[in-house]
Amino acid sequence: MQEYENFDGLGLAELVKKGEVSADELTEAAISRIERDNGNLNAMVCQMFDYGRDLAQAPVDGPFAGVPTLLKDLGYEMAGFPMSNGSKAYKNNIPDHDSEMVKRFKQAGLVIVGKSSTPEFGLLGITEPELFGPCRNPWNPDHTPGGSSGGAATAVAAGWTPVAPAGDGGGSIRIPAANTGLFGLKPTRGRTPSGPMRGSQWMGAAVSHVITRSVRDSAAMLDATLGADVGASYQTPLPERPYLEEVGREPGKLRIAFNTQSPIGRDVHPDCIRAVEETVNLLTELGHHVEEAAPEVDGMQVARSYVHMYFGEIAAQLMDIEAFLGRRPTKQDVELTTLALGTIGKAVSAGVMLDQLHYWGLAARQMGRFFEGYDLYLTPTTASPPVKVGELEPKPAERMVMSLISGLNLGKLLLRTGMVDRLALDTMQHTPFTQIANICGLPGMSVPLHQFENGLPLGVQFIAPFGREDRLFNLAGQLEQARPWKDKRPGR
Repeated sequence: MQEYENFDGLGLAELVKKGEVSADELTEAAISRIERDNGNLNAMVCQMFDYGRDLAQAPVDGPFAGVPTLLKDLGYEMAGFPMSNGSKAYKNNIPDHDSEMVKRFKQAGLVIVGKSSTPEFGLLGITEPELFGPCRNPWNPDHTPGGSSGGAATAVAAGWTPVAPAGDGGGSIRIPAANTGLFGLKPTRGRTPSGPMRGSQWMGAAVSHVITRSVRDSAAMLDATLGADVGASYQTPLPERPYLEEVGREPGKLRIAFNTQSPIGRDVHPDCIRAVEETVNLLTELGHHVEEAAPEVDGMQVARSYVHMYFGEIAAQLMDIEAFLGRRPTKQDVELTTLALGTIGKAVSAGVMLDQLHYWGLAARQMGRFFEGYDLYLTPTTASPPVKVGELEPKPAERMVMSLISGLNLGKLLLRTGMVDRLALDTMQHTPFTQIANICGLPGMSVPLHQFENGLPLGVQFIAPFGREDRLFNLAGQLEQARPWKDKRPGR
């Protein structure tokens, strides 16, 4: 099917429904593209072609009936298939159940043909796990697609699938979408389920959804997967109408604030600033009221509180690994960075951790007050172009320090040196704009309207008030119509 890549997910499903193409044919089209490209892009880390072929031969139903896809290899358990979480420790981990989101993806009609790459435990904004090697950006394989849903973004950008499951705990849908010229929406906290084995992910910062080429695919998939599952930690109010209907609705005259300054005081690439300024001009042409303004949120405290959660989650993950392996994990099991950060996490007291997490509630109140005056908040999605593969890999001296940290259990000593602030700055210097939506539970989206001078894609981010994905889909549909991006693809 040569025209496969010209359709979004709903378009392919419509062809199946009309009998113009079969699910088998779509599956083979996806498999042929994966076999052609994966040696170069390394986005698929678990091959499930036979399983996908069996799914495609069964009766298909749902809004995405017959559409091939890859599951992210993190947080999406699937009975009988490996889920490594990008880690050597879990390379032989075979879940005995499907996660609730996997069940809903199947009910929506998706045909799963493999699993997409993620950094170890989804910890980084690049996708270069030691277990599988680096995943690459289809626009330029020398560069990263971002992370942690890098494999998902590469799969969609390369034309393997029009829609790929992803997750966002600090920007992990929006960042790779921005880096690969795709649409990426992070839903409101609790909008999609995290069960049956987890009450919430990353203290409620992480949420599951998809990366897509079209806005309507994202909306339709959220319609298909939203709603709490049994025992959910969060109960987010249901929308008044399907999100797919919001894509075509006029947004009205929106009050939109914009800001291009890094919340942690680091440099922002001139192209990122230009992209926001050009977006402001477009929004003004479309009749919206746009002005420069920023919420009264302490960006450095956002970063600080976020990395404290990060440290704690890594420390807890290492405890889970010890239970899974029956021994303490070593650098043969997990990456050195993970061991070092986990050591810091073990050294943070419960009181300090809770003190930092209390800021999440304050930040949410501050954002709520900000949105009393504005409908949306516009920023760059990232502060720089996609970095080159290997650019952020620890240098030999850094690896030596991390070995000492983990080997000598120096977490408490490092906390007294002010290293937390340095880690926060270094971790977020390329991606400082996305975490505020995660810690406050707000919906946000990256829209692929621009490119860097070097030709790589460049996204801009919109954040909405709690529960207002409808407003994001209203505007995204309008922007997609005003500045179509569906034909902007690698090699075109």
